[in-house]
Amino acid sequence: MLPWEGPLAGRLDRHTVDSALLRDNPLGDPHERPLWVYVPPGYDSGTDRYPTVYMIQGYTGHLAMWANRMPFRQPFIETADAVFAQGAPGCIVVYVDAWTSYGGSQFVDSPGTGRYHSYLCDEIVPWVDDHYRTIPDRESRAIAGKSSGGFGAMITPMLRPDLFGALATHAGDALYELCYLADFGKAARALRGYDHDVQQWWTDFQSRTAFTEPADMDLLGILGVAACFSAREDGTPELPFDPVTGAPIPQVWQRWLDWDPVRMVAGHADAIRSLRAVWIDAGTRDEYFLDLGAEAFRKEIAAVGLPDERVHFELFDAGHGAIDYRYPLSLAWLATRLAR
Repeated sequence: MLPWEGPLAGRLDRHTVDSALLRDNPLGDPHERPLWVYVPPGYDSGTDRYPTVYMIQGYTGHLAMWANRMPFRQPFIETADAVFAQGAPGCIVVYVDAWTSYGGSQFVDSPGTGRYHSYLCDEIVPWVDDHYRTIPDRESRAIAGKSSGGFGAMITPMLRPDLFGALATHAGDALYELCYLADFGKAARALRGYDHDVQQWWTDFQSRTAFTEPADMDLLGILGVAACFSAREDGTPELPFDPVTGAPIPQVWQRWLDWDPVRMVAGHADAIRSLRAVWIDAGTRDEYFLDLGAEAFRKEIAAVGLPDERVHFELFDAGHGAIDYRYPLSLAWLATRLAR
């Protein structure tokens, strides 16, 4: 294993997409976004069309991080390439950017961040189909991600079953009373130093080196997800808890719960039953209890009638971080199950 970039068996193209939907977004974030598209070995020498797998990232993730190289590990760009070099049926892999100034968009449309769900579904998918030899059909299109990306992978086929017929979620955000609720108390304690005002913290955070205060990550996640799930119409993020006591504010907290994939399944039962392949996994020591969220999501999709033979469910010994070695496993599995 070389500790530097090596040649790929396939090819990675780096594009910039000018998004009409992200133009004039509430945070003033760029509307020109990077998009990476990988084509497998044999693409350039043939005329075949290929299934597509869309890869989306966790909170604070941005596109260049797919190429990050950790000691004694290859980045996913290379491990994904190895999946196809070693014989898995070829797929086009699309790496989508949905970063915001708060660190992420949760891949939803929100007055607090912008129209990132529509950007993914109504701009990126058609762009890729227009520029590459895809099989432009839901049966041949999957979406996959980890953490917030796993959340996006769970909800997008529910909301757009016309586009996506398969998914893979690695430790995806789910069962919110376990993965989010515990952070409310931590955040309320941290806000004591900011007159219980998250905007004061945000102003301070922007003025200094990021993550130099112990509560920065907790507060960034709370503020950013509030911007996605519970922003007011004017775009102001509304916290789902009392900033003094940490107690949930029922009507705002309910807006978060409405985005819980576990709770969404029953209302999207037809879309769930139509899925041809679902990969679910998580570490048994996940710090956000997303192994339990995975169990709950698996239970709900079974309850609405998705056959067991279309599902791969697995818990493994790990926490929430450094589980990128799981991604090529789900990619290889999806590649054998997408329509060709």
